[in-house]
Amino acid sequence: MSESGTSGSGRGKGPQRAGQGGQRGIQRGRDGSRRNAQGRERNRGPQRSYTENAPSQRTRRADPARLVAFEVLRAVASEDAYANLVLPARIRHHGLDKRDAGFATELSYGALRGQGTYDAVLARCVDRPLDQLDPAVLDALRIGAHQLLAMRVPAHAALDQTVGLARAVIGAGPSTLINAVLRKVAAHTLEDWLDLLVVNETDAVKVAAVRHAHPEWIVRAFRQSLVAHGRPVTEIDDLLEADNAAPVVNLVALPGLGSLDEALENGAAAGELVEGSALSSGGDLGRLSSVREGTTRVQDVGSQLVARALAAVDLGNTGSQAGGAAAESGESWLDLCAGPGGKAALLGALAHQRGATLLANEPAPHRAKLVRQALGAVPREVWQVRTGDGREVGEEQAERFDRVLVDVPCTGLGALRRRPESRWRRTPKDLTDLGPLQRDLLKSALNAVKPGGVVAYVTCSPHPAETTAVVSDALRERDDLELLDAGSALDAVSLTGQLNAGHEQTAQLWPHIHRTDAMFLALIRKKR
Repeated sequence: MSESGTSGSGRGKGPQRAGQGGQRGIQRGRDGSRRNAQGRERNRGPQRSYTENAPSQRTRRADPARLVAFEVLRAVASEDAYANLVLPARIRHHGLDKRDAGFATELSYGALRGQGTYDAVLARCVDRPLDQLDPAVLDALRIGAHQLLAMRVPAHAALDQTVGLARAVIGAGPSTLINAVLRKVAAHTLEDWLDLLVVNETDAVKVAAVRHAHPEWIVRAFRQSLVAHGRPVTEIDDLLEADNAAPVVNLVALPGLGSLDEALENGAAAGELVEGSALSSGGDLGRLSSVREGTTRVQDVGSQLVARALAAVDLGNTGSQAGGAAAESGESWLDLCAGPGGKAALLGALAHQRGATLLANEPAPHRAKLVRQALGAVPREVWQVRTGDGREVGEEQAERFDRVLVDVPCTGLGALRRRPESRWRRTPKDLTDLGPLQRDLLKSALNAVKPGGVVAYVTCSPHPAETTAVVSDALRERDDLELLDAGSALDAVSLTGQLNAGHEQTAQLWPHIHRTDAMFLALIRKKR
């Protein structure tokens, strides 16, 4: 199939650099000048040729894959929706086949990830501030910019189809503006635009923010986080690039209950970091009976590792950690912040293997329902779900549990690659707002654990304000706590045995090092 695709949609072979969402390293067009029908020279090569049709002569219909991407961006902007929840529903609604679904996914996620950089480009091409544009027009421009700058879509197809989309769903007037702006965008490659945007800029943070499409405050936060967890700040570009890479779908077979055989037979590859995991290229995983039954689940390897690390801590040998010793029969486990239930399901399966029981707590009723569904594959006698405030559990059920997982609500800075819109929603204020809740939940967990038991404090964020600062405050307030070596705990449950994630008794996983979400783990034992 040629890169121009079929049916005039200009569907190419995907992004020029898979998953980069319009970031550095995109291949340029072939050298050599070219003139369009108006005689203007374009140094874009044959694949960047323009349609000879005037806007009024172009298609008036919305290509379904681009329409899906537009609807996703509109839902994210106007309804505060999450792209990963909206996208599958829109794909099903429009009946996209696998190829078009892949195109819609890259276009949606890529436009959202690259929003900051694309907006900087568009600001150079629009004669008014972007916030004065109709939001729907701005979303259409972002979709067009991603096609032009980061996907193997011929320029004429990107222009024609984006203008057609605008005419169909926004109106003829805005489509003329969109055509004019996108023609200016197409005048340069992405790399040329990046050079123009940062020319004369000497602030490394600002340069990285533009080149890697992250807000400046997050770039600063990641630089601080690397240093706080024992990594060199020079890794910042690698971290930001990994943040923009499309994540591979991680699977887990619930221990003793599920099998990866079906997934492996359908193209998945065995995971290299943790037992019972697999990596999938995607597709409709719902077609797998093991996934429908819940015995095989989608779960990031980082989440699998921290849950297994807690379950493997040897509680019978004070001062040692993660010896891999089986939990004793009769233990009681607690997942204090269980929604939507991924870690609870894995802990429930491990508890079933080891003769333990699990209480999963979730304050929101609709999320508590999801927890029950996630635990559905685990024998019912193993688990219970409590719907209530986790801050009250420590007082109501003091010193009842042998192992407690407290995966606290956080900014989610460690999972930006899976939630492309999140980087533009979060603000530094979120750190301030979440801090008291994180501390209260950890305090409750420490009250709920038995003497000799262990609490796993977990966040999907590497930011020190959400990780080491919270743990340090808890240790400072009590004299009956001690940190176990979380890095060794992760090594003990990994297939490699050498994750090198530990630093000063806590552990931090990284997308650019471990190809996981940036999960933080601290293991805190209550002294006997």
